[in-house]
Amino acid sequence: MNLATVKFSVVVPACDRPEQLARCLAQLAPEQQTFPSMDYEVIVTDDSRNSSVRDLVQKQFPWVKWTAGPRRGPAANRNHGAAQARHEWIAFTDDDCLPEANWLAAFAEAIATSSGTPPDVLEGRTYADRPKQSLAERAPINTQGGFLWSCNLAVRADLFRRLGGFDEGFPYASMEDVDFARRLRAAGAKEQFVSAAGVCHPWRDLGGFGGMWRAEKKHFASVLYFLAKNPAARAEHSPAGYLKMNARQLVRETLPGLWRWQGRGFSAALAWHIYTLSTVFALMKMPQTNSAKPS
Repeated sequence: MNLATVKFSVVVPACDRPEQLARCLAQLAPEQQTFPSMDYEVIVTDDSRNSSVRDLVQKQFPWVKWTAGPRRGPAANRNHGAAQARHEWIAFTDDDCLPEANWLAAFAEAIATSSGTPPDVLEGRTYADRPKQSLAERAPINTQGGFLWSCNLAVRADLFRRLGGFDEGFPYASMEDVDFARRLRAAGAKEQFVSAAGVCHPWRDLGGFGGMWRAEKKHFASVLYFLAKNPAARAEHSPAGYLKMNARQLVRETLPGLWRWQGRGFSAALAWHIYTLSTVFALMKMPQTNSAKPS
């Protein structure tokens, strides 16, 4: 494939985070990206409750296309942005992420230089902005590939639309990209990891016990929806698997973190361990038919 024919529509879902979005868009600016500006567009699809994001885009980033989102969650917001896309490839990142200057160029080179059948979906390397400093901090780290997370993903627009995009039925911002990855693979999509397509995802502090508890409760509601939709995935989310994950986290991070970070974020870590253990019992009670629906 000719590199000059590769064009991207970058979709950035936004919701009430104008400061983070400003940093993201600065990284996507034509003077920052090494990819030709005429070969990509940036679409901000905005679920915000006020005009702060719209005002930011119109005043500071006039080259960005702003569109009001549907306000039905991040999956619907991404789908809405993708519906506005004009180019053959749709690249997704999030409003709190920082794509590297070579992000789009690295994806384009991978597409143009692939041997045999060109890839259908690409994922880039996702990393944090600094070493972790608290047990309450979370960030999606993907340095080897295999996840297809929506914060650093490029997919053929025709394939995305044929699969129906992200499932808007997920109750919270969790697992919808895991579900989409599963459908991509079921469709036989050719995927490729592009290490040079880097995106920085800064650490997010989930707060104390209550903040982590609420985050995990939302995540598990999405897990329940995912399992009801994908019964074959029950083995990947087994009680034994969650129990092992809990023990591994305790030994590898929580206990060492009490000394390494002087106990910062311990209440959040405690909430994570307790909720994960409660997840084990909840999964044990689920019928084998996975007929349970998220509450």
